[in-house]
Amino acid sequence: MAFMRQLTASLSILSTFVFPFATCQAQDEAVLNAEIGRLNNQSLLWGPYRPNLYFGVRPRIPQSLTTGLLWAKVDNYVDVQNSFRYTCEQNDGMAGYGWDEYDTRTGGIQHIHDAGNKIDITAEFVKIPGGGHGGSWAARIKGEPRPDAPPALKTTVLFYVASEAIGEVVDVASTGDSNGFDGDVAFVGKSKALGDYKLVVTKGTGERPSSDHPISSQRDLDKTIVQSFNMPTEHLWQAKQLLFQQLKLGVDEIIKEYGADNAPPPWQVYQLTNKPGQGNFHFVQKVFEGPFELDILFSSGSASDDTTSEDLTREIKATTESFNDRFTDVFEPQAPFHTDKYRKFGQSMLSNLAGGIGYFYGQHVVDRSYAPEYDEENEGFWEETAEARARRQEKLEGPYELFSSIPSRPFFPRGFLWDEGFHLLPIADWDIDLTLEIVKSWYNLMDEDGWIAREQILGEEARSKVPPEFQVQYPHYANPPTLYLVLEAFTERLQKTNGSQHVGKEQLSQGVVLESAHVDNPSLGIEYLRTLYPLLRRQFLWFKKTQFGDIKSYDREAYSTKEAYRWRGRSVQHILTSGLDDYPRPQPPHPGELHVDLMSWMGMLARSLAKIADFVGLPEDVQEYNKVLDGISHNLVDLHWSESEGCFCDATIDAFEEHTLVCHKGYVSIFPFLLGLLQSDDPKLEKLLDLLGDEEELFSPHGIRSLSKKSEFYGTDENYWRSPVWINMNYLAIVSLRNYAIQSGPYSHKAKDLYVKLRKNIVETVYQSWEETGFAWEQYNPETGSGQRTQHFTGWTSLVVKIMALDDLSWWTGRHVRDEL
Repeated sequence: MAFMRQLTASLSILSTFVFPFATCQAQDEAVLNAEIGRLNNQSLLWGPYRPNLYFGVRPRIPQSLTTGLLWAKVDNYVDVQNSFRYTCEQNDGMAGYGWDEYDTRTGGIQHIHDAGNKIDITAEFVKIPGGGHGGSWAARIKGEPRPDAPPALKTTVLFYVASEAIGEVVDVASTGDSNGFDGDVAFVGKSKALGDYKLVVTKGTGERPSSDHPISSQRDLDKTIVQSFNMPTEHLWQAKQLLFQQLKLGVDEIIKEYGADNAPPPWQVYQLTNKPGQGNFHFVQKVFEGPFELDILFSSGSASDDTTSEDLTREIKATTESFNDRFTDVFEPQAPFHTDKYRKFGQSMLSNLAGGIGYFYGQHVVDRSYAPEYDEENEGFWEETAEARARRQEKLEGPYELFSSIPSRPFFPRGFLWDEGFHLLPIADWDIDLTLEIVKSWYNLMDEDGWIAREQILGEEARSKVPPEFQVQYPHYANPPTLYLVLEAFTERLQKTNGSQHVGKEQLSQGVVLESAHVDNPSLGIEYLRTLYPLLRRQFLWFKKTQFGDIKSYDREAYSTKEAYRWRGRSVQHILTSGLDDYPRPQPPHPGELHVDLMSWMGMLARSLAKIADFVGLPEDVQEYNKVLDGISHNLVDLHWSESEGCFCDATIDAFEEHTLVCHKGYVSIFPFLLGLLQSDDPKLEKLLDLLGDEEELFSPHGIRSLSKKSEFYGTDENYWRSPVWINMNYLAIVSLRNYAIQSGPYSHKAKDLYVKLRKNIVETVYQSWEETGFAWEQYNPETGSGQRTQHFTGWTSLVVKIMALDDLSWWTGRHVRDEL
């Protein structure tokens, strides 16, 4: 809301330069576009963009200021070694954590239920606009002992500030004594990117523990400790390791002076030595007994006033009110989910998805050897490619930067190309301009051939979470182009405006809503597509060149001789590049394989590009994409449809060198349906609906199974995509069922009935597991509904917020057609 006030004021000034003549409209649009771009950068500059941490704030600037929070229970020696919290981990003994309210432009509230340390941590974060460097920000950290905590729970809390830019240091501006600081602690610095700034950690409130040990004359528990360092910038992210090193030095000194049998209590032993000064890394440490509260106040030097605790209190209240109002407008759950418990659940899902947006910067590992084995042209190619990878011809490339949401804070704190399109679907409803910023960031990673690495492991911090065998990226490996789902939805929103809105003096003076500026002003949205389009086309041609399937060599009969596709990166057990990892495929692998899911993705891609090309005025390209889509639509039948099985199937070449279908009923079998590539009156649609709704095949009380219950591979081996329910695929199914239900066609009744049942099953499954465990999960058990695999998977599982916001079709009579809605 504060940024909205700034935006209105800025545009009111700009409006004095806008003349009410048609000849000036292009100039007006350019002015508005530039101003919206500037204000977007301002409102999105700062954030908790370190989602791998429980709480860490940084700007979207490489090699800049970073901060982080750590805490630990220090009331006994037995637990303390494993009690320090910093990076999100699955084994930290959490009873749930995450953002209950969060808007990327304004801030929100995060609760961390640390059952292991017997304390609940609350982090309230807000942005305060002003000046020319993204404004200021503030955070309030509160701790409340849990009901089972000891009466005098001792907790040490550490906050650090670090400067990643070489040569840029931070000074301690406060005055203390040799044992620490009595009041607030202030730091000042100057950055090329941020200008002058000040960061204050307040004294806070809360009881301090006592001790009568002789060391109390050296380590005063009533004081705040500051320890400053100068260290190599590449190690700044290793705050926990640095803390342990410094604590060990202190422990060694204590044992040397007092002996192990006369050591002070742990809340004094695990205390840093007070050494404030100039440096590029500073720890601030406090020790509390019982509940506590402290503020962190960052003030941009370009702002008119310093940020205060009163500002923080006011903005927290305003942010909460704004979030609740907007959630009601955008995502209010519809029947039968219109009770408060589902609303709270939906707010949590959306907030954690948005709160998982991060800024990443660094080099990644790429193998650009283009070894001939990577063409996968020979039988036994998977063995050849394994040998080529074993030659280890990878190199570091970059640095690159990425602004992206993530699948899971503890387990996948990095960008995933095929996940991101699903992540952005709810975010686009909430804030389309933020979404477009993220899409642009992804396409800025594209190389000259049109390749984007499917997994973005940028820098040493990101690589620390990834086994070495999964770090290397290969420029011939693809991933499902899900970002086009978002761009297609954006194009449809633009289309609905029908060009009726335009930029003018009145609009400039009234201000523009940043969250929807590119839709409210279609000319800006079209300009965005026009700028992005060359990269989209380059990616399309890269797919056509690198992921083609062979039709001619095997005398296959098909409507089109060009439209067939095969994922590269196949092994006997996996096609990791498909995103469906261990889903059963033809055996043994063969260079003549064709994959129905990739064919479907390419159909969706061509359909989306045709709409975009039409918007940007390229009719010849529209014809090209429509021709591709026509070829795919026919070849899906000619090359992949099995009438006897009643579904689409992967294809391979048999022992007689003949084209043959290999049918493993599951997600792959219904892909053309999932992506809306079938006409509403197509008889094949009825067979797919029957398969989807069969409880002995795909339908379960908890969602659509990834593989048929009748399959010999059901639940076998890794059982990753061989039975579990995945929310992203169920979301596609729910949306497609609704679309077919509201279109005129012979199968609309069947689609509507399945839509109602599946929507209810999915929402209840995710909600019940969240209520029981405190987490969203990567996948769900089709028999029990229990969450499985990765916890705190608030990536595409958060699509449930969109599912709840869909209507229940209670108005549906079977006579409606889509155009009447």
